[in-house]
Amino acid sequence: MPTTLLQSNLPGLDLIHRGKVRDVYALSDDRLLIVATDRLSAFDVVLPDPIPGKGEMLTQISNFWFDKTAHIIPNHLLQVPLGEVLPEGTDLSLYAGRAVVTRRLKPVPVEAIARGYIIGSGWKDYQATGTLCGIALPRGLKQAQQLPEPIFTPSTKAAVGDHDENVSFDAVVNAVGRELAEQVRDATLAIYRWAADYAADRGIIIADTKFEFGTDADGKLYVMDEMLTPDSSRFWPADEYRTGISPPSYDKQFVRDYLETLEWNKKAPGPKVPAEVIERTRAKYAEALERLAGIRLD
Repeated sequence: MPTTLLQSNLPGLDLIHRGKVRDVYALSDDRLLIVATDRLSAFDVVLPDPIPGKGEMLTQISNFWFDKTAHIIPNHLLQVPLGEVLPEGTDLSLYAGRAVVTRRLKPVPVEAIARGYIIGSGWKDYQATGTLCGIALPRGLKQAQQLPEPIFTPSTKAAVGDHDENVSFDAVVNAVGRELAEQVRDATLAIYRWAADYAADRGIIIADTKFEFGTDADGKLYVMDEMLTPDSSRFWPADEYRTGISPPSYDKQFVRDYLETLEWNKKAPGPKVPAEVIERTRAKYAEALERLAGIRLD
């Protein structure tokens, strides 16, 4: 059965980062332990109520994609048993499905986003300017319409509680240099195209997704953190897709829709979420995991 973990507690390990969902511990100069909790964030705010088993589902689907796309780009995963790194007395069953040992990389300071469809913040930018991240798009596109080809639309990496902002490719070049910027762009689009084809065969549209990248001491590029999860992507059931609306999705849209009904300024602290909304969201994550990876946790 899935476990529930709002916040990890691993005495003796060096906690170096607690993000919206993941807690990151240093194991050595070149290895990390990453724990995916069941914390839920929406509009870049961490909400008080967890989604039971969410961290396990995110970890399992990420691991699935890391394995499937290793022929495109290497990833951060190391094949180190958790029992070798967790503190003595830790309940292994609580962490077994949600924690991984990884390479310790230097993060590339950009959210690497691939879009195959015009939706979300991209749709808002397009309505306002006819462009997205400096890319001119065809006139007359409808909400959720497929783009002529996938595009790379990076954004800044925001701190917890702040909002990411879409930026141009030139801004990425200025931040990290042209060679690395081109590597990140090319890897982002290659992974997206491969995954979108894979998902389409299983009745799921990947509208967009974001990746995190890092480099090792030799400058080699790796994809890291999470990959093609309902938290980092928009997954739409193909049989319910149509343009002109925001299509149903395998993610936290139930939570976003509920929050939009509240008089909340989208700043911390976030409001409590009803049990029904939590359960419907959990069920959508589970369905995506089973349809894409053939994995059931319950």
